[in-house]
Amino acid sequence: WLVIAVGLVRAYLAKGSYHSLYYSIEKPLKFFQTGALLEVGVVFLHSYFPGIVPSSVVLTAFQVMSRVFLTWAVTHSVKEVQTEDSVLLFVVAWTITEIIRYSFYTFSLLNHLPYLIKWARYTLFIVLYPMGVSGELLTIYAALPFVRQSGLYSISLPNKYNFSFDYYTFLILIMISYIPIFPQLYFHMLHQRRKVLSHTEEHKKSE
Repeated sequence: WLVIAVGLVRAYLAKGSYHSLYYSIEKPLKFFQTGALLEVGVVFLHSYFPGIVPSSVVLTAFQVMSRVFLTWAVTHSVKEVQTEDSVLLFVVAWTITEIIRYSFYTFSLLNHLPYLIKWARYTLFIVLYPMGVSGELLTIYAALPFVRQSGLYSISLPNKYNFSFDYYTFLILIMISYIPIFPQLYFHMLHQRRKVLSHTEEHKKSE
C-alpha cells in the first residue's frame, strides 16, 4: 500500500493534476487488493488460534470481497469509469486506511504500539470510511449506463440452461446493500473507538 501511495504522489507531481491517476497505480492496486483475500484466511484461523489478528471474520470478508469486486468486476471490466474522479476517491481512502491498519497490526505484534498509530486507526476512519464508500458507490453508478448498453456479464433467455442474469440489476442491488451494511460497519468502528481509546486514557491516568 505504500507502493500505491508513492505511485499516486509521483504521478500527481509528474502530471500536475489528480485526474486519471488510476492508470499510474492500476497494476499494484489489482495485485495488492486481490492479495488481501489471504487475510480472510488468516482471520479465519484466528478463531482457532487467538491472537493472530483481532478482527471479525464476517466484517473482514465483506470488506475484502467488496473491494476485490469493485477492483475487477467494476473498475477493470468497465474501462469507461477508470477516468472518473470517484475511482481516485476510493483508492486514496483504501490506501490511507490500509497503511494505518497494517502499521497498527505490525506494531501490535511487536508489542510496541505508538499511541499516534492507535489513535489514527480508530479515528481517521470517521472520514475515510464515508469517503471510500462514496467513491465506490459513485463508480458503480457511473458504470451502470455502460453495463446496460453493452450487456456486460448478462445472460438472456432463451438458453439451454433456462437461466438469466442481469448484471445491471445486480449492480443496483449491490448499491442498495450498502444501506444496511455500511452503518453496521461504521457504528461497529465507533464502538471500538470508544472502547479502545477510553481504555487507553484510563490506563494513562492510572500511571
